Amino acid sequence: MSVRPLRKSDLAAAGRVCRTAFGTFLGAADPETFWTDRDYVGSRWRAAHTAAFAAETGGELVGSVFATKWGSVGFLGPLTVRPDLWGDGTGTRLIEAAMAAFNDMDTRHVGLFTFAHSPKHVGLYQKFGFWPRFLTPIMTAPVRGNLAPGPTSRYSALSERDRAVCLDDCRAVADAIYQGLDLTEEIRTVDTQGLGDTVLVSTGDRVAGFAVCHYGPKSEAGAGACFVKFGAVRSGPAEDETFGRLLDACETLAAAQGLPVLVAGVSTARHEAYRHLLARGFRAELLGVTMHRPNEAGYSRPGVYVLDDWR
Repeated sequence: MSVRPLRKSDLAAAGRVCRTAFGTFLGAADPETFWTDRDYVGSRWRAAHTAAFAAETGGELVGSVFATKWGSVGFLGPLTVRPDLWGDGTGTRLIEAAMAAFNDMDTRHVGLFTFAHSPKHVGLYQKFGFWPRFLTPIMTAPVRGNLAPGPTSRYSALSERDRAVCLDDCRAVADAIYQGLDLTEEIRTVDTQGLGDTVLVSTGDRVAGFAVCHYGPKSEAGAGACFVKFGAVRSGPAEDETFGRLLDACETLAAAQGLPVLVAGVSTARHEAYRHLLARGFRAELLGVTMHRPNEAGYSRPGVYVLDDWR
């Protein structure tokens, strides 16, 4: 078995392995058709801020892994291996390649999302210095209509000049939460690949919060859903109110696209953000745990209004 960079010609096979692996583990009736309404492989392979690797046996792709850089923060995943090869060391070899990529990316804090009820998953990642810290539910809520989120805009509607200013503001919002955290490449990727849009809430002429949202069959959202891959608001005395406005803006975007469900992940360590979602009617549909390397909180701590999904 060998590990090499993932190629464009591998995407169909890698997508099939990804769907089959998750479908098998989660007990889907037909793993081959699991998650055919979303894509965790193609968009990440095309993203400039993500490294992708394939495991190959006898000329056949049998697994893949992705390493994504958000400035000083990185996250690992998805890692998937063909089910009949689980436990043979393929996953270990893929993680080794991803960790080398993170070293080259000069990330300071690396994390991942895995299944809280799986000792095998947790044990595998612990071998590489990842430690479980916080329960992280993936939460859903029905989209309401007639919301008034206050001054908002969308990245797709901005001029090139305004986009540059917007990206600077979004970088500043993220950096204030965790030094070096930077979502600008994620924002660009969603725009250039047509995966969704980024909603922006403002205070005065400055971006006070942003949310990178996926929707549509090329995205990671799933049918009928608007998925918040990352959202954050500027720290300060009005952050709870701003967070509410940001969620309203996400719902408004979903409603405009005719999508009935809003999906977002949140670490329970961000207590205020988690409670805010519960109060708005969000309920967990999947419960995982985030693992961190080094064993530090990063930006998963009380008082931080961030939504993210490290799947």
